[in-house]
Amino acid sequence: MNTVANLRNLAERWALPRHGRGVRPPPRRSERRTPQRGADGGGERLTSRDGTPLVLRQIRPDDVEALQRFFHRLTPEEVRLRFLHPLNELPDAFAHQLCELDPAVAFAWLLATPDDPAHPDLPIEIHAVARAHLDPVLDQAEYAIVVEGRFARQGFGSLLMRRVIASARKLGATELWSDVLLENGAMLDLCAKLGFERGMSLNNPGVVRVSLAL
Repeated sequence: MNTVANLRNLAERWALPRHGRGVRPPPRRSERRTPQRGADGGGERLTSRDGTPLVLRQIRPDDVEALQRFFHRLTPEEVRLRFLHPLNELPDAFAHQLCELDPAVAFAWLLATPDDPAHPDLPIEIHAVARAHLDPVLDQAEYAIVVEGRFARQGFGSLLMRRVIASARKLGATELWSDVLLENGAMLDLCAKLGFERGMSLNNPGVVRVSLAL
């Protein structure tokens, strides 16, 4: 599959509504809002092991450039474990789709540097993202998570996953699932701790399907 096709597939997978077979239920009602910089929207303030101040909050439409910078800081291995194949860039259109979500079917939690109202031009930096997208027919939500290496093994992955589980429940999902590379031991260990069940993917050797009944 070429790069353009890969990006199209990823955009559809993580940003756009996907419809399964069967009768589609009535659409969920939601109000679109665009959070403004200068307020973290009730985010949880945290501090990393090296003293970096962070905030745990939901993604915003104005996070596009920060998300692209975050992607470029990831190592090729971190990208491969997240997307299940190599990806060299995060184009503008794809980045916008990942930030401009329909709250009725998708959400994304992130760890970022806090907004500084005294210095509104200071760029925000993202250091971890966890997102999920709900299939409105099956009521199953697919999730993905990536934590920048510098902030790994500090409990942030577990914190993000617990937020994802709670948010998926609020969306009405009955199951949360993801495909994880068998070599991604850290993610598989975290899923085991949180009660996910494991099953092999018949068409994808080396990939484990993890799922949690909600």
